[in-house]
Amino acid sequence: MKILAVIPARYASTRFPGKPLALIQGKPMIQWVYEGVHNTGLFQACIVATDDQRIADAVSGFGGRYCLTSPNHPSGTDRCAEVASLQNENYDYIVNIQGDEPLVNENQLASLVKALDGQTEIASQYIHLNKKEDILNPSRVKVVLNAEHEALYFSRSPIPFLRQLQEDQWADSGEFRGHVGLYAYRSDILQELSKLKPGTLEQLESLEQLRWLEKGYKIKMVFTDHQSVGVDTPEDLETVSELMNRTT
Repeated sequence: MKILAVIPARYASTRFPGKPLALIQGKPMIQWVYEGVHNTGLFQACIVATDDQRIADAVSGFGGRYCLTSPNHPSGTDRCAEVASLQNENYDYIVNIQGDEPLVNENQLASLVKALDGQTEIASQYIHLNKKEDILNPSRVKVVLNAEHEALYFSRSPIPFLRQLQEDQWADSGEFRGHVGLYAYRSDILQELSKLKPGTLEQLESLEQLRWLEKGYKIKMVFTDHQSVGVDTPEDLETVSELMNRTT
């Protein structure tokens, strides 16, 4: 199984412009992500997908691979599709790894890769939610699964709604799963996804993966116990740096 890791990295950001180049312990964040992915040995190739020459230059500077992509892509999925289409080699799967998570975890990636058997169309991950504030937080996307551990629906609302329990009891029910934004696409499926128009559910919830479900694609969900830490603000950067200091 040949797998390509793609790390989308945009310079523009409403809350934190230029964050892929923000320094953490003297290295740009994108370097932490790239090296964390590359060093797992799980992928035949690792490429940063960016629309900004400054990021491309930084990646080249530490010896990484990059691909300059269109600035008009609405999502990381579309950026991954362009990168895949430009490769001279054929890959069975493309894994989309967020460029703003410098604490990338090898075990988490390995569990996702394990689900890629040639039949799986799309794979992603979930984590159990056991805090009320996470369950009720619309920024924390929830997912419900079928008996085959495929996604039935994603929502910003608490799903399932536990009618027989008080809201304060929901966190102890073990019924809530939070979506982790790590994706693997079978190569042919990725190209199909990039051609889909936004669906009604996607526009209502502002969740790209609902477009795929609405069109009948299957998303295999894999459990992870790794709580990822993304960087959306300068304050997040300080948090990540502190976590790194604790583990070194």
